[in-house]
Amino acid sequence: MNLSILSLESLSRIDPSPFFILSLIPYLVFLHYASKTKSIPKLSFLGFKLTLLFVFMTIIFAIISQIYFEDELTNVDLLHGLAESFLTISDALVVFGFVLMLQKVRSKKLLRGE
Repeated sequence: MNLSILSLESLSRIDPSPFFILSLIPYLVFLHYASKTKSIPKLSFLGFKLTLLFVFMTIIFAIISQIYFEDELTNVDLLHGLAESFLTISDALVVFGFVLMLQKVRSKKLLRGE
């Protein structure tokens, strides 16, 4: 059995771009169905949508780092940090939306005396 297919060297030669683009398909399906449910707070849903902005900005910053710094995005700290800040903002909105929802549910229970 030839295990060279599974070597790190052969895996490192695979271009991840198609996987990156293909991973957007299930996320877009998730956003579609999430938009139809009332279970997800609007602020959290906005955070989920802003994750796409993170993806877009990551692609832009990766191109800039290749053109101007001739290096990968992960090696250009300023651009990498800026790209990750978009993910931080979107994640914060998701969490904050659910926290507000839970506080609202808790206050309703307290008002009813449960």
